[in-house]
Amino acid sequence: MQSISAKLRISGRVQGVWFRQSTRQTAEKFGVNGWVRNCADGSVEAILEGKRDSVQSVIDWCRQGPELARVDELQIEWLAASGEFSRFEVR
Repeated sequence: MQSISAKLRISGRVQGVWFRQSTRQTAEKFGVNGWVRNCADGSVEAILEGKRDSVQSVIDWCRQGPELARVDELQIEWLAASGEFSRFEVR
């Protein structure tokens, strides 16, 4: 199955609520590679790369996030898979 990639920008109460670590755990569970990081504006940005259904599963999880998070907006930009990621990391 062909890999796809998605760039996410998640806004709301998403910093200081274990969002990045939980995203990494969720991505690893679904076999998705890439990264997640905090942004200066208080949002979280992520690149997800893997099988379409696996990437979609992580996106679906990101719509709510961990227990203490409040996701107000999730923007998705679909990209061609680069193949540059061999794991998922918190940046």
